[in-house]
This record gives sequence, structure tokens and C-alpha cells, in this order.
Amino acid sequence: MKWGKRYGPEYVNRLWRGVRRHTTGDVRLVCFTDDNTGIDKAVDCRALPAFPGVPEHLSVKPWKKLSLWQAKLAKDLDGRDALFLDVDLVLTGSLDAFWDYEPGMYCVWENPTKEGKLAGGQPIGNTSVFRFKVGSHPEIYDRFVADPEGLYRNEFRIEQEFISAVVGAKGEQRFWPKGWCCSFKEDLLPAWPMRWWVDVPLPQDCRVAVFHGKPDPDEAMAGQWPAKGWKKLYKHVRPVKWVAENWG
Repeated sequence: MKWGKRYGPEYVNRLWRGVRRHTTGDVRLVCFTDDNTGIDKAVDCRALPAFPGVPEHLSVKPWKKLSLWQAKLAKDLDGRDALFLDVDLVLTGSLDAFWDYEPGMYCVWENPTKEGKLAGGQPIGNTSVFRFKVGSHPEIYDRFVADPEGLYRNEFRIEQEFISAVVGAKGEQRFWPKGWCCSFKEDLLPAWPMRWWVDVPLPQDCRVAVFHGKPDPDEAMAGQWPAKGWKKLYKHVRPVKWVAENWG
């Protein structure tokens, strides 16, 4: 999904080239977007799914991903397994196993942060990389659009918590094997102050490098981390060569 102005068409195009490079056999990239200008014609661009009654302060945030869970997303996609990828990812290894792992389950990247637990200790899936069956669990969409403000204020602060609570309660949530997905900041970035003189490594088993928050891939590639004042001391990254090698 791509909406708003933060990510330009080059992000979709680079993701598409990465998907083709790291997937065996035929593959299609569907991009739900509010602006397809500049996107490769080989990408199947479609209008953003319906998201009625959702206030703007939620509809412009990752809550918009919940629109993919509606029962009638698209007739030609209904019942098919779809691998969702955020646009700000760098693909670094084969994606084939993502399709075969734990058939029939909702598979997702386990949240890498310490806060990644629901009440009772249930892990939360980070929805940067997840696989789901299109048309499954429409209750996720239906429940949210019925009272988006109430659900946000009284139950869940982020959409991935809500998805994990619903699907996890049914025993249908599984997590990708450790190492397949790596957080740039949590898993790869050297600890401070070593990040000033040590390059960011790329583990051999990493297939998807996830850039949640800042820096974005283009910023990491250039060795730029937007920060002001004293925060520049620890928000520092050396130019990351493997981003340029895998994100072109």
C-alpha cells in the first residue's frame, strides 16, 4: 500500500524489482495506492480499498492496512495467499519460503521491540511483512470500521496489536523463523557509540531488512539519519553499502 507523500513511486519500483529478483516463478505485485504516477506499468495498481467512517487521524496511519481484511477486497484475489510487504523494505534474500511456511496460517514477523507483547504476554506480529488469505477474518475490518475511534481509544493503540489479538486468540498466528526478517535499528545497527566507526552488517540468513521509523533506506544508504541537536550524537549511521547493492 502507498498513500500520501512520504514515499514516492521509486519505492514501489524498487520493491517490485526486489520481488522479481528474489522470487522463483510467476509473481504479481498489487499496489493499492492513491497515486500511481511514476509506478512501473508491470505493477498492478489499484485504488485504495474502502475504509468508510474512519477519522483522518487514523486513516492516514498504518490502521489503513486493516482495509485489506474486508470480505470483498477483490474478486480475483479472494481466497488466495498474499504476502504483504511495506514499501520501505530492502529485500536481501529469497522470498520463496514465505509462501510455503505454515500453510493456512496468518504468518507475520514477530515484533522486535521489548514492547511487543499483548496483555498476558502474547506476542505481537509486526505487519511490515505478513502473509494472509485474502477474504479471511473479515471481522477484523468489520469490527474496526464499526467504531474506529472507540477501538483505538479503549482497546488497541496500533493496528498490529488488534490483528494479533483477533487471529492469535483463534490459534492461527505464526511467526516467521528468526533471522528471516531483521529490524535495521533493533537487530542490525551497531550499538552506540560503535555505529560511528563500525559498518552495519547484513546477516547471511536475512531475507528482508525492515526500516520501521527512521532512517529510511535511501537515508541509510547515504549515511544520513534525520535528527536535530544533541540527538545527532546517537542517531548516526555510516553509509550502508548493502542497501545500494540490494535496493536498485
